[in-house]
Amino acid sequence: MARPQPLDPDPEPTARTVRVMLVDDSLVVRSILERIVDQQPGLQVCASVASAHDALAFLAREPVDVVVLDIEMPGMNGIDALPHILERAARARVLILSSNCVEGGPAAIEALALGASDTLAKPGRGSFSGRFAEVLTERILSLGQQQDYPAPVPVAERRAAPPVALAVEGDQPLECIAVAASTGGIPAFANFLAHLDPRITAPILLTQHLPDAFMEFYAKQIATMTDRRALVAADGMVIEPGHIYLAPGDAHIVVVAHGRRKTIALDHRPVDNGCCPSADPMFGSVAEVYGNSGVGVVLSGMGRDGAAGAARLKQAGGTVFAQAPESCVIWGMPGAVAKAGIAAATLNPDAIALMLGSFLPGRRPA
Repeated sequence: MARPQPLDPDPEPTARTVRVMLVDDSLVVRSILERIVDQQPGLQVCASVASAHDALAFLAREPVDVVVLDIEMPGMNGIDALPHILERAARARVLILSSNCVEGGPAAIEALALGASDTLAKPGRGSFSGRFAEVLTERILSLGQQQDYPAPVPVAERRAAPPVALAVEGDQPLECIAVAASTGGIPAFANFLAHLDPRITAPILLTQHLPDAFMEFYAKQIATMTDRRALVAADGMVIEPGHIYLAPGDAHIVVVAHGRRKTIALDHRPVDNGCCPSADPMFGSVAEVYGNSGVGVVLSGMGRDGAAGAARLKQAGGTVFAQAPESCVIWGMPGAVAKAGIAAATLNPDAIALMLGSFLPGRRPA
């Protein structure tokens, strides 16, 4: 069994140094990655191991900022190991580096669904230098410097929250559901959909932070979970009941009213929070077009995307829900909404879906 190898004899790294663990069964690949990472100022390889079991053993003893994880390994593969690594590694971010992670492919989506922060396709052995080395170190630095989020909640502690009462005045209609999600949002949205009353036919707009290349595959994956039709949003697309519209990875999704007819527009303008797609323009347009018949749902994710738009939706009379911390991979986006007093309730995704039943005529939550 390979042992974790301390690769830098220097003293403890400074607070700005990103500690990186490499997990790959190929000694050749690990050696190449070690050279790439250690040559980048601000990065330090703290361990290089050949298996998921060795990675978990090291994480039990030492802190790590970023784990670079292969998928195809003997014994426990990277996908099976990912939830255990996230739980053991506390604040560490995981970058999946695998030849299976072609952009938009099922392995990449599955890894992101399980909580990986990013994925990158592993090149052929003769192509590790040049542009690949630049992209790899840029992504590791970016992930390692994102330390302004709470630690992931251990899987064993993610218990369902009990339903709470929600006051819905009269027969307040539900005409649009806008959902924002990032890291950990894919399984959260799946849980939400699984518990949504089929009698709720309001269209769903979804802003999930993913690269554009992933969106078509993700839309197909969503379509297998529900009777609703799932589409990647396009300019001028008419918004219809029973449909789910995903923001593409390179534009914000907004609603435009043409009398009673509503269509989608794609907005490419930068937003203050730097996200693209961003949930703020989406929530803002739902506030303007739907007012008190719009609902916003903020699921697991890092940062504050959606907080400004959700505040506008609340001011317009709409209702906003935030995912509870015990079920989040990262309670950043929903935490920002909850702490600002914008959310009508903070619940797990299944409970949020059940609460939307209160908008059905004659229904009130139990």
